[in-house]
Amino acid sequence: MSHVEHLTDRVEALQLDRRKNIEQKRQERIFNDRVRTSGVDRVALDHQVKERREKEQREADERKDYANDLICDDRAACVLEQRQKKDERLLNEAIVQFRQQFQQASCSREFDLNDPELLKKQEGMKILAELTGEDSSSKKRQKKQKEQLRGWCIQQQQEREQTKQQLQQELHQYDQSRLSLDNRALELEKMEKQFRRAATTATKDYNLSLAAEITQRRLQEHREEEENNRTDIVNQLNGDLLTENPAQSTSVLGPSRLRRDCYKGMSPKELEQYTLGQQQQAEEKKRACKEQREKERKEYNLRMASARAALLLERQQERANKELRRALDNTNAQLAQAHSAQQKHIHKVYTNILDERYFSQFNSSNR
Repeated sequence: MSHVEHLTDRVEALQLDRRKNIEQKRQERIFNDRVRTSGVDRVALDHQVKERREKEQREADERKDYANDLICDDRAACVLEQRQKKDERLLNEAIVQFRQQFQQASCSREFDLNDPELLKKQEGMKILAELTGEDSSSKKRQKKQKEQLRGWCIQQQQEREQTKQQLQQELHQYDQSRLSLDNRALELEKMEKQFRRAATTATKDYNLSLAAEITQRRLQEHREEEENNRTDIVNQLNGDLLTENPAQSTSVLGPSRLRRDCYKGMSPKELEQYTLGQQQQAEEKKRACKEQREKERKEYNLRMASARAALLLERQQERANKELRRALDNTNAQLAQAHSAQQKHIHKVYTNILDERYFSQFNSSNR
């Protein structure tokens, strides 16, 4: 009879293998001391992962912001560059336009000498075409050039003379202004000297009057101080301090209070009361010392009696402990004999010896 494999058997076999693999991995995790004792802090790991993701997100945002800033800067640079190019182009166009309007070749000083259309502009009868290399108007042109050069030289001499005259006039004006400034400075210096002389005189007069006033005030203060000193001396001589008035030692706070700065000692009556008070205090102190010694003697006798009673109780407790220890030793000896007899009986009755196979069957599963 042939064996036929059904789909359900294959599914059950796969499920059985999967459960075996799961069970094996579970046993590896459970019987691994390091994993079982230390474990994994899932909360801390999740927190670390969250912090790392937040950090990466912040870095990505910073890079994005930096890239946006770079793009903005590039756009601004492009706009500025285009504006600069536009300004340069407009400036060049304005320069070209200015040259076309105000700096044409016909406006130059030497245009009459280099004008290619000079012959066409001349009036009169037309002449024949000249041969190549001939110049029939060279003498006229040279004469005109010499006249023009002479005119320029005369103009330059006139301009030089005019400049020289203008410079001399400016130097003359400068000398005149310098003289006027020097005269003004001398006048100001003279006025300043007069003002200083007047200020010095006024200051001298003020200082003299102030010194006289200070001298007068010091004399007045000296006279007043001497008068006050004489009055103070008379008051001290006639005062209660030197006359030793006993009434001055009484304080304003009451008749039982005395003033330390005016106290001159006790009266005979106060000395007698003070002596009687000291004698009474000495007698009271003697009586208190006697009572204290009597009290200490009673306490000492009480402590001695308590110590004797405690010593008797301690000895009695030691005797009871010895009796109890002796009874306990006898009981332990009886129990040891019973345990020895029991072990001998067990060795006689139970002959099978336990080995490693017996203990290996425990703790073999993770359930």
